[in-house]
Amino acid sequence: MRCPAGTAFGLPHPVSPPCLPPAGSGTGPGPCCIPVCSRFVRGARVLHWVLTKRSKAPPAPRGADPRVLPRGVPGCVRERCATPPRFSKVPRLLFQTFIFTDGEDEELKKQARNVINTNCSAAHSRQALSCKMAVEYDKFIESGKKWFCHVDDDNYVNVRTLVKLLSSYPHTQDIYIGKPSLDRPIQATERISENKMHPVHFWFATGGAGFCISRGLALKMSPWASGGHFMSTAEKIRLPDDCTIGYIIESVLGVKLIRSNLFHSHLENLHQVPKTEIHKQVTLSYGMFENKRNSIHMKGAFSVEEDPSRFRSVHCLLYPDTPWCPANVAY
Repeated sequence: MRCPAGTAFGLPHPVSPPCLPPAGSGTGPGPCCIPVCSRFVRGARVLHWVLTKRSKAPPAPRGADPRVLPRGVPGCVRERCATPPRFSKVPRLLFQTFIFTDGEDEELKKQARNVINTNCSAAHSRQALSCKMAVEYDKFIESGKKWFCHVDDDNYVNVRTLVKLLSSYPHTQDIYIGKPSLDRPIQATERISENKMHPVHFWFATGGAGFCISRGLALKMSPWASGGHFMSTAEKIRLPDDCTIGYIIESVLGVKLIRSNLFHSHLENLHQVPKTEIHKQVTLSYGMFENKRNSIHMKGAFSVEEDPSRFRSVHCLLYPDTPWCPANVAY
């Protein structure tokens, strides 16, 4: 379950979250919400750039905080503000958030400052996914940021734990971190010439759970990924975008994937993530697994009917001071 378009945001050095006043108030310090779609992040001074694919988001649920992106863009991270912001001041992250989409979305433009129409197809084909990834990669290289982390818009991203994870790796070295969706390397055929093929096998981090790439490694990928080369590389092995990323990094450049169990996709049994460990995870997902609803299993501020992804309940567990989180809820 991957989505046709994407998003990104970054933080300057040093990391300091944007600020929003409390819901319903005119001035004063309050919770800081970072809208997180999914599909690609960069960190610097630790988090410097986040980019994600997303499709057009559904309307916000009734009663939801209008300053928080709707369910298609589920993550919202709250931190305390160091200094009181002006109410009229747009949160800094809104200027540093880039949403890559495959069509015009006027509602989204009202909520996000930088919306990029990739003009790629809205289909879920190999070519359409690779087209959007190519645009994301080029924009990241242009940005000068330190980390590229890519996550789908059916993920919840806990930026606080993401920043903590990335801070333990140097962005100048070759770092490729995420979680495979397979229990073995993927087998593929590399087209050498019109009549010559060569078998290859490599690990790749699934885009459904998210992955991060250091700038040092991303720059080395350039001959196979920049300026339209990503599309031709994907056609060479006839695999979609996240597989192509793994091919370039593992098979071509010889850099090994660093596996992290802190990333989660809908392809795994999410009921096995214990509630006591939720605060340590970088990404969470939801969907179907073995023909059953697959999401984090927890009591929360919202019913399953109100919150089928459990993202709103997860967020209120992690950041209970968020304006739209009910008070005095037992988890």
